[in-house]
Amino acid sequence: MIDPREFIRTKRNRQTHAPDAIREFVAAYLRKEVHDYQVSAWLMAAFLNGLDGAETDALTHALLHSGRVFDWSSLGRPSADKHSTGGVGDKISLMLAPVVAACGVLVPMVSGRGLGHTGGTLDKLEAIPGFRTTLPPEQMRDQLDRLGIVMVGQGPDLAPADGLFYSLRDVTSTVEFEPFIVSSIVSKKIAEGARALAYDVKCGSGAFMKTPEQARSLAKRLVATSRALGANAAALITDMNWPLGGAVGNALEVREACETLHGEGPADTRELTVELSALMLRLAGAVPDDDAGRVRAARALDDGSAWEVFLRMVEAQGGDPKSLEHATNLHPAPVVSMVPAERDGVVSGCDCFALGELIVSMGGGRRAKEDAIDPRVGLVVLRQPGDAVKKGEPLAELHLAAPDLGIVERASECFSIADAASPRGTTLLERVE
Repeated sequence: MIDPREFIRTKRNRQTHAPDAIREFVAAYLRKEVHDYQVSAWLMAAFLNGLDGAETDALTHALLHSGRVFDWSSLGRPSADKHSTGGVGDKISLMLAPVVAACGVLVPMVSGRGLGHTGGTLDKLEAIPGFRTTLPPEQMRDQLDRLGIVMVGQGPDLAPADGLFYSLRDVTSTVEFEPFIVSSIVSKKIAEGARALAYDVKCGSGAFMKTPEQARSLAKRLVATSRALGANAAALITDMNWPLGGAVGNALEVREACETLHGEGPADTRELTVELSALMLRLAGAVPDDDAGRVRAARALDDGSAWEVFLRMVEAQGGDPKSLEHATNLHPAPVVSMVPAERDGVVSGCDCFALGELIVSMGGGRRAKEDAIDPRVGLVVLRQPGDAVKKGEPLAELHLAAPDLGIVERASECFSIADAASPRGTTLLERVE
């Protein structure tokens, strides 16, 4: 049996853990031989004194094997998934998963709910009437075999130690520590059975990683740890200094996803969907290079095959496909208000963090885990950086549950207007292989 006091003392004294010691510490905690207060002490010691790459890999391995690890190899097709670190207006998974499945690669996607100011894929899917985000393993396997795609939330038997550790990280102010972030993400992704992983690491005002250096460091760790545990992996670092696409808010983002799956939608949404799909297809071995992957992904969007996969998945998981045939009618808000420009000038920027927090305050996200989501509320951006505007002209369209001039004023303050500004840069900032 491990001595938790000695284990804590090792990291308190800035020494390095042996991989076996980390794995035994996690296992002993699951057996209740190590107490919450001891894990909390170790979390803070590691937060302050660091974990190297080998320690991070060992922690990820321990979290991964604390529960069930799925294996879809018997289905005879490669599998792949994507993880985003979270952004404002990030609905990419809704299009990407059916695109990749339409190209012949299995997508066993386990997603999460909104976190802080960022939206969550599960909340968006649940804006579709009847859609179930919880399925038993047998149904997941059957659906993957038939449709090539399943989109669900994390079950209790998938990396359960990660859930326990995360709860303690949340109350001990140790959430924002790169090795803990990496081990949490990678353990769940490999446990779900994907053997090729594409990471979308957001960078900017609306991301958890504010600087390119922070984003690059996290991307490198995610890729290295995934490879250390046997998955093929790569990452894209993408811009989050402006909302992704036009729509922010659950039902509004589903509507935009439907437009993109019809070969339309905002240019940046389509571009990132195609780029990440191409990366997944290459990592899974379905195409020889990214160029071939882009061609196949674009074809799946344009010929309707990705849309057909999406509709079949919605129906298989209890959702109403007819609600998406005219998606503009999906959860309409009772009040729509325009957000006016405060002065003449050129649109120069957006405080994405403030905008995401605004959507949360409107009911589009959660302040506490028990809060209910209002799928109707949100915002549609009508301008882009570099667009000239006159005072009073609309910058965005607010979808509200009730009239609220204070919300309109706060939304206007999220956008910056200057005398002159540069157009928006590229969405894709960097690749990490």
